[in-house]
Amino acid sequence: QVQLVESGGGLVQAGGSLRLSCAASGSGFSINTMGWYRPAPGQRRELVAAITNGGLTNYLDSVKGRFTISRDNANNTVYLQMNSLKPEDTAVYTCNVRTTWSAYWGQGTQVTVSS
Repeated sequence: QVQLVESGGGLVQAGGSLRLSCAASGSGFSINTMGWYRPAPGQRRELVAAITNGGLTNYLDSVKGRFTISRDNANNTVYLQMNSLKPEDTAVYTCNVRTTWSAYWGQGTQVTVSS
């Protein structure tokens, strides 16, 4: 079993920055992909950014050039640096971790961008 603890959300003005963190803990697991999701119209969630254990990254088109995902494999932690935030980035951001056999979700952290 894997537990995820997220932090770093909050309220920021448009143009500002936030950094989200998600730390995975537990035993007997090997993490493959780590990522961040947020709600999207017509979907339960949309992928904002993901990173493989080899460092390959994937981003939602609307965040490319503004958000950067990174991970610390030694500490099983993934980060999302969000710059040039826009009001439309306001959402609950949820961490996702995929192991060989399962996928795990965090509790979500609120990001609010004021105009």
